[in-house]
Amino acid sequence: MNVSSIIGDIKKGKVSPVYILHGEESYFIDQISDYIEHNLLDEASRSFNQIVAYGKDTDAKSIIDEAKQYPMMSERRLVIVKEAQDLKNLQDLAPYVLRPVPHTVLVLCHKHKKLDKRQALGKASANIDVVFESKPFYDNQLPTFINEYARNIGLMMDHISTQMIADYLGNDLKKISNELDKLFINLGSGKKVTPDHVQEQIGISKEFNIFEYQNALGLKDATKIYSITNYFIENSKTAPIQVVVSTLYNYFSKVLITIQNHRSNDADLAKLLGLANAYFLKDYKSTAKLYSAQKVMNILVFLSEIDLKSKGVNSRSSNDGPLYRDLSHFVLKD
Repeated sequence: MNVSSIIGDIKKGKVSPVYILHGEESYFIDQISDYIEHNLLDEASRSFNQIVAYGKDTDAKSIIDEAKQYPMMSERRLVIVKEAQDLKNLQDLAPYVLRPVPHTVLVLCHKHKKLDKRQALGKASANIDVVFESKPFYDNQLPTFINEYARNIGLMMDHISTQMIADYLGNDLKKISNELDKLFINLGSGKKVTPDHVQEQIGISKEFNIFEYQNALGLKDATKIYSITNYFIENSKTAPIQVVVSTLYNYFSKVLITIQNHRSNDADLAKLLGLANAYFLKDYKSTAKLYSAQKVMNILVFLSEIDLKSKGVNSRSSNDGPLYRDLSHFVLKD
């Protein structure tokens, strides 16, 4: 069961009395609960029959009491519990979800972790019609998400624009969707998004961004590397060191896989790297020719050390400037 099928059923009038939405990725939980919140009841019915509560502010008994009340001038009530993982006596909801009242829809949004199947509510969820687990979302899934979201709102993406957004915004699906919505508002339906659009609308510097820094390191372009390094030092908010480290760790991990599998054909190698499109394979192959496997492994270790220092471990520096310089020096050093 996925987001589309759950929302599709609701649109067709197939509504469940209980929705249990749980898991580590909150974006998809919000997507379902927001749709229910804004579409299940008409505007006139919401004032009397729609309750939105937050787990830390209520308890299981109060939620059950709300659910058991009869609707006023409507066929159903709607009770949404956001941040249900913080609900007092959460497990006490188990008897209710097994025998819900037919006139109420109860939506439990249990974020950042799965329900514990060993506990009462987790066990009860096995008997519920609609249980959605929002699984962790990984970096190699970002291009597919970006392209699908863009297509659904009427935009077309080229490969470079997609990767720029993925690298710059990282694994923040809400932020990505907001920026794509902004692109749609500014460009209109049916337009193809280019790197220039991404740079202008999202605010990525055309020459000094994580994507260009990664490419410069991959090609050992010392002049460009130090130009971007200096820009990052002077404009640290545009490229936080921890974001840079995470991006480069992902990149050089893929370079190492490329080196170790240099005899593989492009299709197999793209699959190993988790690339949704083989377009960017050439970048990894080019870098793999310039770096030895040992050097890449040393870079990965050094990136881990930089990450720790950026969090205050074994570092006396109050700013990230020295870390940017150390990183560039180390990667270029033979």
